[in-house]
Amino acid sequence: MTTTRWDRKFFASTRGSIVTLLRRTGHTVEELAQAVGLTDNGVRSHLAILERDGIVRQRGTVSRGGGGGGKPAYVYELTPEAEALFPKAYGPVLRQLLDVMSERLGPEETEVLLRAVGSRIADERTVPADGFLRTRLEAAVAVLDELGGLAELEQCDGTFVIRGYSCPLTGVIPGHPEVCRLAEALLTELVGVPVNEHCDRGENPRCCFEVVGVEDAMRRRPPSA
Repeated sequence: MTTTRWDRKFFASTRGSIVTLLRRTGHTVEELAQAVGLTDNGVRSHLAILERDGIVRQRGTVSRGGGGGGKPAYVYELTPEAEALFPKAYGPVLRQLLDVMSERLGPEETEVLLRAVGSRIADERTVPADGFLRTRLEAAVAVLDELGGLAELEQCDGTFVIRGYSCPLTGVIPGHPEVCRLAEALLTELVGVPVNEHCDRGENPRCCFEVVGVEDAMRRRPPSA
C-alpha cells in the first residue's frame, strides 16, 4: 500500500472527508457527492486515487430508481488495511502489559487498575463545569474522538448513549475485553454520572456507553456564578 499522510491536514481536505465518511459506513458516489459538495465525477476522481492507494474498495452495488429500472450504484468502503493507518491508543507494549497484569494480579485487580487508569486520563482532561449534563457529554465525546474513537452522542426516549464507530483499543480487545472498563471509568469521571458500557467486541469492535441516572442529572441546576 502506498504510504499516505494521515494527519490533521489530510483529514481537513476533501479526500480526508471522504475517508471519514467511509469509515462510518459504505456510501455510493452520489451520497458522497452530496455530503462533500462535489459533482459525482469529482468524487470519482478522489475515489480512484484512494483505490489506487489501497485505502478504498468497491463493495457490491445497490439499486436506485423508483421503478427498479435505475442503474445499480457501486457502494464504496474502506479496506481492512486502511483502519490500521488511523491513530490508535495502543501497541504491542500495551498488549504485553495487559498479559502480565492479568497473569500476576488476576482479573479483579486488573479491572481495578484499569478503572484507575481511566480516572487518571479523565483528570488530565478539561471539561466544562457549567452543570449541564449534555455539555459534559459532548466534552466526553470529544475526548473519545481525540483518542481515535469516532464517537457520537445519541438521545432516545430520555436516554443518552455515546456510540463509537471505531474502537481506539481494537488491538487489545480480543484478548482483554476488560479494557473497556478503562473507557467506562474515563467517561464516568468526565460526565459526572455513572456510565455503563455495552460495547460490540465482534470482528470490528465498536464502543457503546449508556449514561445512567439521566433523569436525576437533568434535574440538577447548574451551579450559580
